[in-house]
Amino acid sequence: MPVSEGMISALIDLKRTGDEALVAQLTSQLRSLIASGRLGKGRTLPSSRRLASNLGVSRNTVTYAFEQLAAEGYLEASHGRRPVVKVDGGERQAAGAVASGVRSGKPRLSPWASRLKQTDWPMSYLAPLRPLRPGHGDAREFPNEVWARCLRRSAVRAAKRELGPVNRTRLREALAHYVATSRGVRASADQILILPSAQAALTLIAAVVITQGDEVWVEDPGYPGAAAAFRASGARVTGIKLDEQGMQRIPGAAAPTLIFMTPSHQHPTGRLMSLARRTEFLRLSRPGKTWIVEDDYDGEFHYDSRPVPSLQGLDAHGRVFYVGTFSKAMTSDIRLGYLVVPPALVGTLEIAQRHIGLIAASHVQEALAEFIADGHFLAHLRRMRRLYHARRDHLVEGLQRHLGEVLSVEVPSGGIQLVARLRRGGVDQAAVKRLVEAGVETRALSSLSLGRPRDHGLLLGFAAWRESEISAAVRTMASCF
Repeated sequence: MPVSEGMISALIDLKRTGDEALVAQLTSQLRSLIASGRLGKGRTLPSSRRLASNLGVSRNTVTYAFEQLAAEGYLEASHGRRPVVKVDGGERQAAGAVASGVRSGKPRLSPWASRLKQTDWPMSYLAPLRPLRPGHGDAREFPNEVWARCLRRSAVRAAKRELGPVNRTRLREALAHYVATSRGVRASADQILILPSAQAALTLIAAVVITQGDEVWVEDPGYPGAAAAFRASGARVTGIKLDEQGMQRIPGAAAPTLIFMTPSHQHPTGRLMSLARRTEFLRLSRPGKTWIVEDDYDGEFHYDSRPVPSLQGLDAHGRVFYVGTFSKAMTSDIRLGYLVVPPALVGTLEIAQRHIGLIAASHVQEALAEFIADGHFLAHLRRMRRLYHARRDHLVEGLQRHLGEVLSVEVPSGGIQLVARLRRGGVDQAAVKRLVEAGVETRALSSLSLGRPRDHGLLLGFAAWRESEISAAVRTMASCF
């Protein structure tokens, strides 16, 4: 970036000892500022008298440096006038690189960053939000005025509160009660960590339990953010096929270090893992050796049956991490998630949380605790379950009526999105591109596979869209096939 006149002398560092003369040092450093573009073409430099005063050198030293740069073509100088930069630094730098055969090298990254760049997650969606983008609830239906009052009260009380724990006690206690009654999670309040997101929980888990080369199993197709977090920590990530009950166990395979799953509503298919399958995975895991991460990303939304208790609630040996988020049930910009930690790892995870800096704002935690305690959270959930249920049915009916010959719709028992598979085969990426160009956003099912895609279809969101918007999107889709 260009620099102000007052900053020019601050960017020059002259060594008063050594063999290199002050004139040579000043000439070299001014040349570098011009070549880098920080002193751009047409820029007037300070007078030799002023720059000499700022640098604490003789005026002759500055004059000789200006004359040398003028001779090299960098400056335009004339008697009685301040020198002016004559060249465009960016063009001269590029020309010099081409002439010398030198190309700018790629930055050297850490192994963690290099592995992170190998994944295509997070998704590069277009903005603004458009139908039928998956993974979102309807922020327009959130009781923003109620939430704003909770935030205001929390902010006012913050001035009177003493500095408290990273994970606010009031919210931990409210969550312990909520997950016990609604999801069958068995945990004390001190086992719950409050984090900026569910993805932050996965990053924290990976940092604590994954060693370079450890094997991790994830669902395939599945949630890309999980594979990204574990790969970045050096794990060998293996995608495990699904059947009608969700993730399958590999016959005869030794237990890995970690298993990631979404058993209550598989992402993206919406399949429910049976009790027998859950028990099978619990038997496979070895206490203290194999960990299971249960991501209950939209477990609040069940429509056709009673919610199935969590996998964590079946665990008698402290092997399961339970991950939850408020971005689906409330609004995505709340930026709060939570993690129920196995008892043996609570102290370690709390230390790691502070050192990595995965800390949620205390006033937001206190506001959420109030929002839950006053009954607003459960009232909002009850309303959104009815609304999302109707929207799911409306999307299913529209797809079957207008696109029944093209798409086979899998109706999930809950959640905020569904899968529609291509009946006639074909590449779902091409279909997604056509739809996006027409104004309808979907996600290709094949893009959620770790290896060679086994299935092609569309992941469609319904929760964030009103029925009129869903109808319009379905008509647009029908015109694209």
